[in-house]
Amino acid sequence: MGEGDIGSPLWKRLGWMAAIWGMSVGALGIVAFVIRWWLS
Repeated sequence: MGEGDIGSPLWKRLGWMAAIWGMSVGALGIVAFVIRWWLS
């Protein structure tokens, strides 16, 4: 990011947001799975 961010296309920024969102959802899913396995 920074000075070169002006030429950054929209799809690339959306791709980064989608990747970060996907990783956070995946991490939450793993945590939920571990907690469920632990309590069972």
